[in-house]
Amino acid sequence: MSVLQVLGNVLWIIFGGLFSAIGWFLAGIVCYISIIGIPVGKQCFKFAKMVLCPFGKVIDYGNMGSGSIVLNVIWVLLCGLELALSSVVMGITCCVTIVGIPFGIQHFKFAMLALTPFGARIRNKEMV
Repeated sequence: MSVLQVLGNVLWIIFGGLFSAIGWFLAGIVCYISIIGIPVGKQCFKFAKMVLCPFGKVIDYGNMGSGSIVLNVIWVLLCGLELALSSVVMGITCCVTIVGIPFGIQHFKFAMLALTPFGARIRNKEMV
């Protein structure tokens, strides 16, 4: 991980990333209340961890099977829409200033993730 990515992650936590991670964590706790929601809760905890250090990570969408599509629809109806809307609002707020644009882009990335978390794969960004 480069120095810029570490600096970006530290600033990210200070300027809104912690709130996003708490949102994903709370969604995971809500999902764990029922036995049926445990796989969804595991996904939420995985993304909460990723939301804390987003710089240097890439999200690949494309492993969508029929199970992922069904889970994504249920997810959007239960928790995903709220997480996506909060990420969009925080992204717009960050993009108002020039300095906050990189953080706003990360929030928009998480808004997309909040709408389709199943079938998404997180990987480290390749260094060129």
